[in-house]
Amino acid sequence: MNHSIQNRYEFVYMFDVKNGNPNGDPDAGNMPRIDPETNLGLVTDVCLKRKIRNFVEIVKTNQSPYEIYVREKAILNKTHERAHQAIGTEDTPNDKKSRKGKGDEVEKAREWMCKNFYDVRTFGAVMSTGVNCGQVRGPVQINPANSIESIVPLELSITRMCVATEKEAENQSGDNRTMGRKHIVPYALYQTQGYISPHLANKTGFNEDDLTLLWDALIYMFDHDHSAARGNMNARKLIVFKHESAIGNAPAHKLFDLISVQRSKSNENNPARSFSDYDISINTANIPSGIEMVEKI
Repeated sequence: MNHSIQNRYEFVYMFDVKNGNPNGDPDAGNMPRIDPETNLGLVTDVCLKRKIRNFVEIVKTNQSPYEIYVREKAILNKTHERAHQAIGTEDTPNDKKSRKGKGDEVEKAREWMCKNFYDVRTFGAVMSTGVNCGQVRGPVQINPANSIESIVPLELSITRMCVATEKEAENQSGDNRTMGRKHIVPYALYQTQGYISPHLANKTGFNEDDLTLLWDALIYMFDHDHSAARGNMNARKLIVFKHESAIGNAPAHKLFDLISVQRSKSNENNPARSFSDYDISINTANIPSGIEMVEKI
């Protein structure tokens, strides 16, 4: 039996984008997200978790115990019904009592969801809509990512060559060539941090196999997420700090401060246009005792 993880982890993750939109903002015409005070690019934690979920769904073909709870067009209440059917709950989904849920039934349903759904036992979930399956606080948490330097998104106008109807085809003026726009970031390097709690992993069943799958997702997920909108995105660095104990051997911020990202002196006066324009250093001499550092990328 694969038991839940016993060690605390922190990690630093870096990825870049070239001529693409890493995370559009629907409230701003799908422009790349920007911190308005610093003009640093922003990629939400929700966006990164989505890519991890997609990778796991591809690799594990959405089969238990690696099903994905939050997936495209998933009907969550139907999934909750599955959980209660699996544990033998007698109440029907339309019963008011079933919607509220008895304490022991909700707990059993919550455990079933954790056992069968990778993203529930990894990131947690609120599963109290419709038939109640409780709430789960996930052991893996990821911060929103910020670009290392400020970004200047470009807006590109695009037209279409084809038409949708014969009437449009008869129009020789060209007015029917619908104009559109897409936004890109010429280049940006982003950095985020993540945390893995063994105490919460013990409650959800997040184990060593799940952890290995998480590292694989962070390394390879952009290779399965290419699109015209996202341009060229690549994982560049994954630096993992493993603590000897469950409670931890050093504060997370002290570990993150060991990593420095600076512009390369050979190209410090020009806009960054590639990963080689940055120098990344790790102060390995000051790694606290009880901490094992591994560079997975």
